Amino acid sequence: MWPFKQKISAQTKSLAEPGDDLYAMFGLVPSATTGTVITPETALRVPAVSSAIRIISDAVASLDLAVKEVGEDGTLTAAPEHPVAALLRGSANDWTDWFSLIRDLTIDALGSDRGGMAYVNRVGDARIAEIIRYRRGVIDVQFDQLTGEPRYTIDSRPVAASEIIHLRCPFGRSPITLACEAIGVAQALDKHAAKLFGRGARPSGALLFPKGMGEASVKAARAAWRATHEGDDANGQTAILYDGAEFKPFTFNSTDAQFLENRKFQILEIARVFRVPPSMLFEHDRATWSNTEQMGREFLSYTLEPWLRAAEGALNRALFTDDERGRYVLKFDRDDLTRADLSTRATVINSLVAGRVINPNEGREWLGLPPRDGGSVFENPNITPDAPTTPAPEDTQDAA
Repeated sequence: MWPFKQKISAQTKSLAEPGDDLYAMFGLVPSATTGTVITPETALRVPAVSSAIRIISDAVASLDLAVKEVGEDGTLTAAPEHPVAALLRGSANDWTDWFSLIRDLTIDALGSDRGGMAYVNRVGDARIAEIIRYRRGVIDVQFDQLTGEPRYTIDSRPVAASEIIHLRCPFGRSPITLACEAIGVAQALDKHAAKLFGRGARPSGALLFPKGMGEASVKAARAAWRATHEGDDANGQTAILYDGAEFKPFTFNSTDAQFLENRKFQILEIARVFRVPPSMLFEHDRATWSNTEQMGREFLSYTLEPWLRAAEGALNRALFTDDERGRYVLKFDRDDLTRADLSTRATVINSLVAGRVINPNEGREWLGLPPRDGGSVFENPNITPDAPTTPAPEDTQDAA
């Protein structure tokens, strides 16, 4: 007989709303700061965490996704006739568009150690009918201890790895798990601030009486003060004190100022975990015009690009068959990341066209414009070709 059978039968737990003991079974331990388990749901209550997750997931999902055919020389050309390209022009399923699917997969990967997973439903001819992102916990994954090969199940039914889009985090752990203590400290500071300004952590002042008062007198004075000055319509009322009483307000000291510094430091800690510039979390203490632009470029290179590569790999493994894999790839349009800076885009396109790296029609394609006649010629439009010269009549006679 299993030794824990008696204990489990005595008290049943719902997996839909697990408690701390069930979280511990899955490797989620309580934070040492607050004593509560940091889950993806509770972590989102910290504004810095929800802002970091949203800025990464929205940026990844906002980019256009296209099917490219790989040539023999490694060049990529658009393949709009591929069935996956037709799927991208529609929706992932009847109730989910592609933006929402990729955004939610990225959110799951940022918040759960298991990563973001979706099921690719194929019909008899291997055509993709729909892609379904189930509720968290429906798709289960177990990794081989030696090779790390994943094995997937949906409601205890084995599913092939080629039918699952699986977006995973580095280290096999989500940022929320790795930063549970930093997030716990941020939650503790938020709760303390709520109590502080809600007159729970410290009172706004004290009533001082010159002579001793009995317990009944203290209760009566406290009730009268609250009725006069702590109601909803008590703002601006005149304070009336009896028996020589004096009101002494409490003010902030250096410790309270340090408390504000601690709250700002936790924003920096969370920004480090998610690799997001602090200015994108609206922490502008050390932000200037120059370093903000530099941090924006670093966000594109060191934060978004790894997630884009991981998302492309997960989609390529699941959306293409064995014969198509390697011949076709899915690529995000990175150019959308700089689309807002029109001046820079115009300068770069003009330089590339003038250097005969691209032709004018390729530059127009970057801007979303149709091609024009004669725009496929590689020439420098900034140089006016010399007009053909006609020899003068006297020069012709001399030559004769």
